[in-house]
Amino acid sequence: MISDDRIRQELNNTLETTDFEGVPEFEHGKVRDWLKKGDKRILVISDRISAFDRILGAIPFKGQVLNQIAAFWFEQTKDVVPNHVIEVPDPNIMIVHECEQLNLEFIVRGYITGVTKTSAWYNYEQGVRNLCGNVLPDGLKKDQKLDELILTPTTKHEEHDRNVSREEAIDEGLIDAETFDKAADLCFKLYNAASDFAATRGLIFVDTKYELGKVNGEIVVSDEVNTPDSSRYWYTDTYQKLFDAGETQRKLDKEYVREWLAAQGFRGDGEVPVLTDEVRIEAAKRYIQAYELVTGEEFQVSDVPVNERVANALKAIC
Repeated sequence: MISDDRIRQELNNTLETTDFEGVPEFEHGKVRDWLKKGDKRILVISDRISAFDRILGAIPFKGQVLNQIAAFWFEQTKDVVPNHVIEVPDPNIMIVHECEQLNLEFIVRGYITGVTKTSAWYNYEQGVRNLCGNVLPDGLKKDQKLDELILTPTTKHEEHDRNVSREEAIDEGLIDAETFDKAADLCFKLYNAASDFAATRGLIFVDTKYELGKVNGEIVVSDEVNTPDSSRYWYTDTYQKLFDAGETQRKLDKEYVREWLAAQGFRGDGEVPVLTDEVRIEAAKRYIQAYELVTGEEFQVSDVPVNERVANALKAIC
């Protein structure tokens, strides 16, 4: 595990942009930048961190962790659901098949938790008992395991994500019934495969977000899969004790940053609080721990500054 001192040294060595001299201009997302090249797409996973639909800053090594853990899971689940990966030529770069993206994000939940306005627990606390067509009983507690998995889709391409049910998504023309049902089935298969594997690593796979697209008419999983940005991981050995005590779960995901922001009174509106160095260091540690626990591999760090390494790799690719 990389030391706190080493992470502190990297606070100013983060990948925040793909605007490099000698490299074509990329499109920019919250975390990923991309360039279409024929029927392929070059993805660069930056160190930017977002929460509540806002970009917050950068976390050392975050992009590398996300890319490499996504690559691990894409390989791990390729026989469960096909994916868009072609190759991973750099720790922060993935080359994928160009997809026709579905207009929904599919969130599979095994537990009721979360602090964002689309999260299950936030809505439950507000009195919501029908979440995206899933009827929830009274009396649930935060972080409780649900009796069965639920699917809670959200919209994309809007200023703020919005929960929608299957019927609402179809009525709004976001997706057709056949595609929705196929996508839902694939998402449940992906979740179950990840949950079973995470259990062998001493982790609970709490919930996750999947993005899907079509390649030659076939639905594939795209963007990222089972990463600490798109998923929640808790430690199995302390789950029950902490749940019974009503205490916060030990976690390996972006929820740590979300909860810190929420404690500052920020849930997406107004000025974004500045992440402190200590928060950035702790977040980096959790990302790296997630990678090492899930993959069983030691996280490898290059001595070449990340911007220099990525710029050189893109020049060779583009």
